Amino acid sequence: MVRHEVDGGVAVLTLANPPVNALGAETRAALDAALAQAVADESVRVIVLAAEGRVFVGGADISEFGKPPRPPSLPDVLERLDACPKPVVAAIGGAALGGGLELAMACHGRIAAPTAKLGLPEIKLGIIPGAGGTQRLPRLIGPDAAFPMMLTGEPVPAGKAAALGIVDAVVLGDLVAAARTRALELADSGALPRVRDRSDKLTAEARDRFEAQAAEAVKRDPDATNVHALVRAVRAGLEQDFDAAVSVERAEFRMLVEDPRSKALRYAFFAEREAARVPGLPKDTPRRAIETAAVIGAGTMGGGIAMCFANAGIPVTVIETEAGALERGLARVKDLYAGSAKRGSITEAQRDERVGRITGAIGLEHAGAADIVIEAAFEDMGVKRAIFSKLDTIAKPGAILATNTSYLDVNAIAAVTGRPQDVLGLHFFSPANVMRLVEVVRADKTAPDVLATALDLGKRLNKLPVTVGVCFGFVGNRMLERRSRAGERLLLEGALPHAVDAAVTAFGFRMGPFAMGDLAGLDIGWRSRKDFGGRAPVADSLAEMGRYGQKTGRGFYLYPDGARTGTRDPEVEALIERVAAEHGVTRRSFTPDEIVARLMYPMVNEGARILEEGIAARPGDIDTIWINGYNWPAWRGGPMHWADTVGLKTIAEALTRFAAETGDDSQEPAPLLKKLAAEGGSFAGLKNA
Repeated sequence: MVRHEVDGGVAVLTLANPPVNALGAETRAALDAALAQAVADESVRVIVLAAEGRVFVGGADISEFGKPPRPPSLPDVLERLDACPKPVVAAIGGAALGGGLELAMACHGRIAAPTAKLGLPEIKLGIIPGAGGTQRLPRLIGPDAAFPMMLTGEPVPAGKAAALGIVDAVVLGDLVAAARTRALELADSGALPRVRDRSDKLTAEARDRFEAQAAEAVKRDPDATNVHALVRAVRAGLEQDFDAAVSVERAEFRMLVEDPRSKALRYAFFAEREAARVPGLPKDTPRRAIETAAVIGAGTMGGGIAMCFANAGIPVTVIETEAGALERGLARVKDLYAGSAKRGSITEAQRDERVGRITGAIGLEHAGAADIVIEAAFEDMGVKRAIFSKLDTIAKPGAILATNTSYLDVNAIAAVTGRPQDVLGLHFFSPANVMRLVEVVRADKTAPDVLATALDLGKRLNKLPVTVGVCFGFVGNRMLERRSRAGERLLLEGALPHAVDAAVTAFGFRMGPFAMGDLAGLDIGWRSRKDFGGRAPVADSLAEMGRYGQKTGRGFYLYPDGARTGTRDPEVEALIERVAAEHGVTRRSFTPDEIVARLMYPMVNEGARILEEGIAARPGDIDTIWINGYNWPAWRGGPMHWADTVGLKTIAEALTRFAAETGDDSQEPAPLLKKLAAEGGSFAGLKNA
C-alpha cells in the first residue's frame, strides 16, 4: 500500500493504492508504519509524501463509516504525522479530497502540480471533515475562506489553492523533486511549521465574516444537521485550543455518521457509482469513436444537447427543416453562451470556441458524416419513425442513431431502420445543457458496443448516464405519471393545490407538482394525454380554458404582472369542487403526511414493477434517476431507499387501502412489493439476493 524509498537523506513514502488511494484501514496502517520507520531511520533527514496515479488521495474509505473501527484511525495517523520530528512535505500530484487534504494539511509543507484540485467535500455526504479538516483549513486560510469551501464541498484548482495559502507552491515538472527541495530547506532552517500552531489568519475581522456566513447558511437550510455541525466545529476552533476543538469536530462527525440524512446521502453516493456498472456489459467491451455529432431539431432540447457536445469539445451540426427555426435555435444557443460569459462562468474565449463548434444546416443529408446522430424532434411516433427511416439511408455505417424521446417505444423506432443494433435512446433532461442525468435506453437489439459507447459519451459530456429498458416513460417519467395521477385524485378528494405543494416542499422538493406544472406549461401534459390517451380532469379543464401556467399568467395559480410565484385562485378551487361533484367524489381534508403518502407510495409501487420487469437493474438506479432528474431530496436517498426507511409493510398495507377507497386496482401492491413486505424484506436487500 505504501512504497518506502530512501535516497540522500530523503525518505519518499508513496501511497500505492490507485486509482484513488483511499485511506482505508490497510492504507492507514501501512502509512503509519512507513512513517514510524522513516522517523526511526537515522539516515533520514526529511520525508516526502507522494502518491501513485492521477489522484493524490480521494478521501477516506466511506464504506467503513458506521462499522466497527479498525485501527489506526485517520485522526491518530495525522496526529503522529503532525508531531513528526522531521520535516514532512506532501507532493500533491492530483486531487486531494476529504481525508486526502486533511493528510496534506497535517504535513509541514505542501507542493502541488498544476492539475491538482483540493477540497473537503464531506458536506455532500451529510457529514463534516472528521480528521482535523475543520480546524486546520481555517488556520491555513482563515475561517471566512475555509467555511465556504467546506459548506459547498467544491474543490479549488491548484492555482487558487496557492493564492489562498493551502499549498506553498505550484510546480511544473518533477513534483517529488520539488517537494524534496522544500523539505530539505525546512530541515536546514530548523523549522517545523505546523498548521495547528498558526493563528495569524484567525483575526477578529475573519471571525466576524465567518459568523455572518454561518448565520446565512443556517437560515438557508435550517434542517441540515451537517451544516449546524460544521458551524459548531469551526466556531470551536475560534474559541478553544486545537486539541479541544478537534475533539468537538470528532464528536460532531460521529454523530453525523449515524444521522439518517447522512446515511441517505452516502447511499446516494454509492448508488450513483454503482449505476455506471451495467450487468452483462463487460468492461472490455469495444467502443466506437465519437469525433463528430449531429442533432436533429433546433428547439430547446436540441439546442441544449448541441451545447453539451460543444462544451465537451465535439463539433456538432444542428439540423432543421426550415431556416427560420434554425436561426431561432442558434440564436437561443448564442444567447445562453453570452449569458454564461457575462456571469463569469465561462470566459469570452470559451464562449467563442463553443459557439464555433456548432454548425447549422437544413436537411437530414447533413447528418451523413456524423459518428452519432441524436434526434430531438417533436414527441410524435410518426415524426420520429419518418426521421429514422431517412437517417437509415443517410447515416454512415457504424454511426450511432439515438432518439431523445421521453416516453416512446425505442424498439418501434429502431424497427424502421435496417440497423436496429445501432439504435438506442438518450433521454436528456431539460435544460439539457444544465441537467446531469441522461437515461440511456437500451432497446432489444442495441449492440453492446453501442451501449458502452453511449455510456462513455455521457461521461464525456459531463453527464450522469443511467441504463434503463424500453417501456412507456422508461423509469423517471413512468413513475412521475403515477404521482401526477395521484395528485389529480387528491384534488378531487379534497386537497387543494397549495396544500399539496406545501406538503411536497416540506418533504424536501424545491417545488410542488402543481407549481411545477405551471412552470413547465399545462398545455404540454394536456397535449400528451390527448396523443397517448388518459385524462387529468382538473389539469385538462384548466388547459382547455387557456390556463397554461406562468406563460399565460394563469394555471393552477395566478401570476399577476409576470410574477414567478403563484397565488391561490378562488376560480380554480371552485372548478376543482365542481369537477369532483361531476365525478361523484366525496371530499375531505388531508394532513401533510397523508398527502405525501398518497403521492409517493404509488411511485414506490411503480418502482417495484420496474424492477420486476428488469427496466432498471437496481433500486439504486431508480433512486439515482429521481435524485438527479426530478429533484427528489438527496438527503432522503431516493424513493426506493426512502420506502425502506418507511417500511415496505406499511406502504403495501396503505396501497391496499388506497385501492379500496378509490376503486383503482392499479394501486394494489406490485407482486415484488407484496413479497418483500410479507417477508420483512427491503429493496436494499435485493442486491444481496
